[in-house]
Amino acid sequence: MSKKNADIERWDIEDPTFWEQEGKRVATRNLWISIPSLLLGFAVWLMWGMITTQMQNLGFSFSVGELFTLTALAGLSGATLRIPASFMIRIAGGRNTIFLTTALLMIPAAGTGFALMNPNTPLWIFQALALLSGIGGGNFAASMSNISNFYPKKQQGYALGMNAGLGNFGVTTMQILIPLVMTVGIFGAIAGGPMALESSSGTLIGRIEAGTDTWIQNAGFIWLVFLIPLAFAGWFGMNNLRPITPDPGTPAQAFGKILGLYAVGAVTSVIGMLALVWLNMWIALPLTIVLTVVLLRLIPGDIKPNIKKQFEIFSNQHTWSMTVLYIATFGSFIGFSAALPLSINVIFGGMMEMGADGAMTRIDNPDGPSALTWAWMGPFVGALIRPVGGWISDRMGGAIVTQAISVVMVAASAAVGYVMMLAYNSTDPNSYFALFLILFIVLFAASGIGNGSTFRSIGVIFNAQQKGPVLGWTSAVAAYGAFIAPRVMGEQIQAGTPELAMYGFSIFYALCLVVNWWFYLRKNAYVKNP
Repeated sequence: MSKKNADIERWDIEDPTFWEQEGKRVATRNLWISIPSLLLGFAVWLMWGMITTQMQNLGFSFSVGELFTLTALAGLSGATLRIPASFMIRIAGGRNTIFLTTALLMIPAAGTGFALMNPNTPLWIFQALALLSGIGGGNFAASMSNISNFYPKKQQGYALGMNAGLGNFGVTTMQILIPLVMTVGIFGAIAGGPMALESSSGTLIGRIEAGTDTWIQNAGFIWLVFLIPLAFAGWFGMNNLRPITPDPGTPAQAFGKILGLYAVGAVTSVIGMLALVWLNMWIALPLTIVLTVVLLRLIPGDIKPNIKKQFEIFSNQHTWSMTVLYIATFGSFIGFSAALPLSINVIFGGMMEMGADGAMTRIDNPDGPSALTWAWMGPFVGALIRPVGGWISDRMGGAIVTQAISVVMVAASAAVGYVMMLAYNSTDPNSYFALFLILFIVLFAASGIGNGSTFRSIGVIFNAQQKGPVLGWTSAVAAYGAFIAPRVMGEQIQAGTPELAMYGFSIFYALCLVVNWWFYLRKNAYVKNP
């Protein structure tokens, strides 16, 4: 390894001697810098789920639909940016990519903090910051592609499960940390003064009553405390693998490639947002994906032949089957993580009351459960159990584990939809909350195990040249769950039929059972239980 630029020339991890003497040490160091970098990416990306909940409590002049849209826009951007991020490692190198993409998170973190200092900040600024926070979502594709190159096939489930599973703790970290830091003026005059809660709110340390001083701006500023030292750790502690990235160029050239790729995703994210306004979600999403892929193919210069070579994954049928399965697992995890906090606030924050004329009307529920207290539990379980899913799949095979969790998700999503319907139309919605939360935790646990099993399958099915881009691509498409779930659940909740969203998800999981069986479990499967 060159001390000058930390590039590794020889990397033969399938050789047991090389792995034990050199490879394992290098892989472990890169993994344990990658994990917190990915964790912070998830935190910044999905922080809008908690921020919008508190914005509602603080009286920001936005409707429920506009608040759901901020969460959805972050999901749209994060998913779209994953498409170009899928190809960054082989073009710019792992060390260069992880350092720069981690440092870029400082922009939406600081920007969100400043915007939240003023309750009169216009909606379009929050929309722009939500789109920028998608950088954290895009980083997942690059991170997983990078780590997959450091470990031998027999340890793919472990390595990818650890990176993704512990990285996913960014969701839980964010959901616990944001409510806590908003209660204290930890940044002094730099972050400005507090605002007073207009309605009571809950946190892990207890219920906070209306009128309490709240520093909502800390929800953005807090991430700078960790991002600054972590960016340095990435630069000085990680490596570029020359067998994977033969010509990353100088660091400045590599950074230029990364920024160019992300610029493509940023442009198509904005176009996707406009398409949402002018068209509808089911047209806007495929349009955004196709446009991103087309523009990547048109990038001039040295990047073009490398991109073209990596696009060979699209001629492999397993790229598409694994994409569908990963939508069911990771798409569900990230989508429910984004949608759950505000869903709790809206469904259980109101209740039915019978008027004098016998008609039922919906009124505020003063004793409703707080999303800030409870929403972290599902993502926590899903992230915690994800490495277990990889570990079990390394021993039993990924497809059989995917099939088992798909059955659970079919049943759990249908059941939670039914409970949501009962709670929304009840005069005592609180009585349904425990069952609602337990069923969602079951969904998160199943999706977490499925994340590990599908990554294990990808690591086995594809060769060393294709598995990185496939991991990135599948995670990119699945990440649209962070847009779809808040959007669909928000629309159905506003329509008074929250159960329809969950019933639709249940039908999709049933289709995934068929796909998984056909490709990987039937008698003449294309690849048997990878």
